[in-house]
Formats: sequence, C-alpha cells, structure tokens
Amino acid sequence: MLDYNKILSKNVMSIKPSGIRRFFDLAEEMDGVVSLGLGEPGFVTPDKIRAAAIASLDEGKTYYSANTGIAPLKHEISKYLKRKYNISYENNEMIVTIGASEAIDIAFRALLEPGDEVLVVEPCFVSYAPTIQLCGAVPVSIVTRAEDAFRVTPEEIKSKITPKTKALIISFPSNPTGAIMKREHLEAIADVLRGTDIIVITDEIYAELTYGGNKHVSFAEIDGMRERTIFVSGFSKAFAMTGWRIGYACAPVPIAKQMMKVHQYAVMCPSSISQYAALEALKSCDEDSQKMVAEYDIRRQYIVGELNRMGLTCFNPEGAFYVFPDIRSTGLTSEEFCEKLLMSKKVSVVPGVAFGECGEGFVRMSYSNKLENIKEAMKRIDEFLHELKA
Repeated sequence: MLDYNKILSKNVMSIKPSGIRRFFDLAEEMDGVVSLGLGEPGFVTPDKIRAAAIASLDEGKTYYSANTGIAPLKHEISKYLKRKYNISYENNEMIVTIGASEAIDIAFRALLEPGDEVLVVEPCFVSYAPTIQLCGAVPVSIVTRAEDAFRVTPEEIKSKITPKTKALIISFPSNPTGAIMKREHLEAIADVLRGTDIIVITDEIYAELTYGGNKHVSFAEIDGMRERTIFVSGFSKAFAMTGWRIGYACAPVPIAKQMMKVHQYAVMCPSSISQYAALEALKSCDEDSQKMVAEYDIRRQYIVGELNRMGLTCFNPEGAFYVFPDIRSTGLTSEEFCEKLLMSKKVSVVPGVAFGECGEGFVRMSYSNKLENIKEAMKRIDEFLHELKA
C-alpha cells in the first residue's frame, strides 16, 4: 500500500481547507435553507452580456486568445479604469485572468521567494494566506477592528514590517466586513511605504459596490504608488458574472512580464467567450451595475437595522455586500453560532474565523440574496436568539 503522507506535498497538506466550504456543503444537504453565506450577486448576468457571449459563439470566436487577453477587452479595461478611478495602464501592463483569484495567485508567484513575508490585512478573503503559503512564503496578519471601522491603520502596518517583508495585500471594499478606505486613509499607508521596496497587491473586486455617496479610490491612484502596485479586479461582483470566471491584473511592465509567464504556463489564456462577454459589460452595462448597487443598498439598510435591533451589534458597511455582526453576546464561538443556526433554523451564514483568527466572535452574512429571503432569514435568526436566551 502506498503511504500517501510520504508522497504528497507537506506544504499543501499543512494548509487547512476553506472554512467557508464546510458550511456550504452542510447547507446543500438540507432542504429549506435560506443562504446568507454565498458571496455572489443575487442577479442573473445582464441580458446584453449574455447576448454578446452567444453572438461570439455564433460568429465562431471559439479559439485561444492571446495569452494576455483580446486587445479590444484590454483597451476597454484601460478606458474604464481611467474613467472610473483616474488610473492609466497600457496593454503591455495588463493581463486578463481567470477571475481575480488567478490574478492574485500569479502576482504572488511572480513576487515571492520561500521565507518572504506578506502583510495580510484581516479579516480578509479566505484564499490570501493559503496562496502565500503555497509559494513557501509567510503570511503576517494585520488585524483590523470594528472600533476603527475595520480600516487598517498605518501604525499597524509599520509595526509589522521587517527586512523580510516583500508585499502587502489589501482589499477594500472588504470581504467580509464591508469596510472601505477613503483617500486620506490610503495616503497614510502610502506614507509608510515610501522609501521601501514593498509591493502592494490591491484587490479592488468590489470597487463598484459603495454606498452613502462614497466614491471608491484606488490605491494605484495615490501619488507615487502606481510603480509599486499590482491592481486586481474583475467582473464577478459589479456585473453579476461569477460563473464566467473573468478578471484582470494591471502592473508596471517589469512585474507584468513575470506574472505573464506564470499565467502563460499555468492556464494559457482565459475563455474567449467570457472575454467577449466582459467586453460588452464594460461598453454598455454601467446602468445595469448601478441598478444592482441601488438594490443592494436597500438590503444593506434593512439587514443592518434588523441585526442591531436584535442585539447583534453590526458595523454599518460602506461597500461590498456583506455585514459582519458581533455575536459574542450569545456566548457561542463563531463556528458554534453558524452550526446551531443552520441546524435549528436552516439559515446559512459563515463563521468570522474563516477570514482570519481576528474574525472570531463575528459572522459574515451576505445581503446579495433577494430581500424577501433576507427578511425570512432575519425572522429565523430572531427566533434563534430568543431560544438561546430561554
């Protein structure tokens, strides 16, 4: 008999499976579950985007594209970034990827050597630390707190920088907290980084989803930061295109060249059909995106009000489509809360600890679901909390 423990990579075996998937898998085995766990728009991809994909098939555009993506899409991405965030990238600074997740992966693989340290702002998307570890590098947690509106402070970053620090990864608007960083907050971080060789990977996948009059500011827009920034985004959240798996990375040419090698040998190119769909999204679907954001805002205000009314103190998110309520008053850990809620009331939410150890005592709920489903979930959570006190 083969001893697989001797054969398999010890590095890979040391990485824990996603803390999100366990609860999704449990929920899938049950009937009548209301899911507030999924980080996915509750909308179908807009008609014009789907029609463009169908047209690309009808026209026979089913071949491999250039490794870095089709030229018309890169041209539209460039126009979009200039129009939205006042940042400019040329075609040779851009790679169209299989979702933002691939963009982050190839950024780390192009940058990191074994033993390098990467500063990771937490709570954060579940893939950052494992992807760093797969490179043999070391994720270094930087904790954000509710009392700071879950914004990372320059002091926290400065305190964690060592001679081994290679990069910093930030993601605002944030998954899971919904926090945003305004220009003055980003400028304060930039002041810490000036004079260092630290590269910033900025995951701005939720950039279109901001509320209360807040306009997203890209880290690459801050004076002097473009040369040290790898900008990552995609189409999943703003255009309800999660299943299309299409994203992009923008970086200075010396970095983009090395990222392209990893991309070229790992995946060759993204789906041509998805690229033509993404092209249409950028050309004609701003209004569709804005309508989705307006609907999310209604759901956001409702869910925050309900959670606070129930006694689950909830930071008011200014971006993305998540809330991150504090559940410590229940006396349960975040995993206990999620499991008991799922088993007794058939409501699926995600334990905060899945997004980093500092997420303990919180849970993530998505308000991307339909409003009537959110209302039903709030009713069941209210019943659950009353039963806990009984």
